[in-house]
Amino acid sequence: EKEAEQALSKKKMKKMQRLTVAELKQLVKKPEAVEWWDVTASDPKLLVNLKAYRNTVPVPAHWSQKRKYLQGKRGIEKPPWELPDFIKDTGIMEMREAVKEKEDAAKLKSKMRERVAPKMGKLDIDYQKLHDAFFRFQTKPKLSLHGELYYEGKEFETKLKEKKPGQLSEELKTALNMPPLAPPPWLINMQRYGPPPSYPSLKIAGLNAPIPEGGQWGYHPGGWGRPPVDEYNRPLYGDVFGVTQQDDLPPEVVEPIDRKLWGELESDEEFEEEEDDEDEDEEEEGGDDNGTESTAQDDTIKEGLETPSGMASVASGLETPDFIELRKDVRKQEEDEAPKQLYQVLPEMPKNITGFMGSQHGYDLSTVEKPVTAPTTAVRSSKRKMGDNVDVTIDPSELESGLDESTMRAKYDAEMRAKLPVGAGSEDLSDLYAEHASRQAKK
Repeated sequence: EKEAEQALSKKKMKKMQRLTVAELKQLVKKPEAVEWWDVTASDPKLLVNLKAYRNTVPVPAHWSQKRKYLQGKRGIEKPPWELPDFIKDTGIMEMREAVKEKEDAAKLKSKMRERVAPKMGKLDIDYQKLHDAFFRFQTKPKLSLHGELYYEGKEFETKLKEKKPGQLSEELKTALNMPPLAPPPWLINMQRYGPPPSYPSLKIAGLNAPIPEGGQWGYHPGGWGRPPVDEYNRPLYGDVFGVTQQDDLPPEVVEPIDRKLWGELESDEEFEEEEDDEDEDEEEEGGDDNGTESTAQDDTIKEGLETPSGMASVASGLETPDFIELRKDVRKQEEDEAPKQLYQVLPEMPKNITGFMGSQHGYDLSTVEKPVTAPTTAVRSSKRKMGDNVDVTIDPSELESGLDESTMRAKYDAEMRAKLPVGAGSEDLSDLYAEHASRQAKK
């Protein structure tokens, strides 16, 4: 025995210690993920757990094939790319064909002329059609799902998601050689052995549903066999005679389902129309009705503000003030309402040209009405008390000839003397003069 053990190679030892497929299926949580070659892995349990993990993308199935990938599609002509249906509906293909036929029928001279100066706007398509095609009728292309892998010959397989059990297409009826109003060939066996157990709610005509109008029971060609009934002529698998067909209506037929989106906002136009209708109804009703409605509305508001606990809640914003002044100030309004003079004609006076930029035309400004200015507030200072502002009138002609500081000071003194009351001439105004002179120097 020891010699036999020593004679075994490492390859045979590994093969003896390897799990079988049945043992591996018993050890993992999802045995349907186990393949027959998984037992040869270095850690088969970890491999099957990874394969059974959620959202795991499988290894492509052609990894173990000897042939190269897509070798079987050699020689198959690839169909040309087709426009989607929502673009075909715009009629662009017919327009392009018509333009192409017109170009083919044209002569060589016109072709050369158009090559030099091509004409634009041949395919004049309506922009509204294009907008509807791309923004209303556009459909998403067929996209692959997560983890869905392509393999050779996948496009030639039947898409089972579009097929439903019990519904026979016209192609299948032609392949089975079924005449119109004839049952499928497996109906006789279903009547003998029962309906398929995988589809308990499937309705099959002649088994648990009535046969179509025009069909006949019997075993002749085109006959629907014999209805499955017991010894008391009661149907075995369902309403095969159509007696209780009216009671089995779906709930959608009896009670329609409201498929409006919850919380959908109303459009602004509908809201404005409702407000206009409410205003018209209020205008049509008389004054007595308005009074009763307002009292009823106040009662409903009060009832809504009462809480079940007995504590009265006060809604903010319901108390309105007695009087709200929405207009401007009365004095400002009177000033605004007074007629304002838009312009005033100044009398022209002749004048000698003096200075560098002199002019022989002048205007008499003595007739201009001065605007009424409000009295300014007296500025109190720790040194002195100043009165109102002093207005000094200066003729524009004096500005042209040149106005010196002595003339300005003389005019200012004259105005100040006129403004001062009697007996106040002895007041010292030297500081005022000094301040005014410093301001003028700064200017």
